[in-house]
Amino acid sequence: MPGATGATFKHRHVFLSYRFVVMGKIIAVANQKGGVGKTTSAINLAASLAALDYRTLLVDADPQANATSGVGFDPKDIENSVYECMVDGIDPHDIIVPTNILPHLDLMPSHIDLVGAEVEMINLPNREEKMKAALRPLAAEYDFIIIDCSPSLGLITVNALTAANSVIIPVQCEYFALEGLGKLLNTIKIIQSRLNTDLDIEGILLTMYDVRLRLSNQVVEEVQMHFQQLVFDTIIPRNVKLSESPSFGIPVILHDAESKGAVSYLNLAREIVEKNSVEANPETAEDEVA
Repeated sequence: MPGATGATFKHRHVFLSYRFVVMGKIIAVANQKGGVGKTTSAINLAASLAALDYRTLLVDADPQANATSGVGFDPKDIENSVYECMVDGIDPHDIIVPTNILPHLDLMPSHIDLVGAEVEMINLPNREEKMKAALRPLAAEYDFIIIDCSPSLGLITVNALTAANSVIIPVQCEYFALEGLGKLLNTIKIIQSRLNTDLDIEGILLTMYDVRLRLSNQVVEEVQMHFQQLVFDTIIPRNVKLSESPSFGIPVILHDAESKGAVSYLNLAREIVEKNSVEANPETAEDEVA
């Protein structure tokens, strides 16, 4: 993807000239409603951040392990996963694997065994903080850690939200878009008050947008009206290449870098980078660019 790489590298220098990213941001991608583009967003956001030269860790916290297969791994071949890390206390460094598809993208894989983790963790002390204990020490090693949550509000998702600094909420541009969103926001408030006072809403991400449908436009208007500045400027369209790329075990940016899906997730990554950047000292920035 030579064209995309060149454009990305140039944009990266723009940020270096003015800003520096706050390192180690842990972002959960969560919505208990299935089929909203949650895993697609986690995979492609992580890949886009890596393509922008940010050290990125993709954490698959979903027993379905779709994020794991989506970056080229067969979950059946995974020996140690998030499950062993949370339940058995295995060092996360022994679980993380380089994806080998993008230089700055690593994976903490999942496995079907994660289904049993909630039952096995019931009697463990600090059961809601197992993922936090695993991920927070890794923050110094990565610029961004992206967690793909399961489509539920169970203990694993609570663990992810307790570990995270912020949460991205994908919302599908269809009729039942806001169904269950209130319940998720209520869960976030509970976690903010009891388990993670620093948890912020990174943003609401509108997905599966079809410009031809009046309904899609109505949903966009309604969500933007209700949540205003919480809604990302970037909207993810319905895109054939986004649907195809998981079958090849690669993010869409490697499947077709010029597709609308790839461009949209790169724009989302840039939006998040800018939001999580701080103004740099001009002299330091000049030295860095040089």
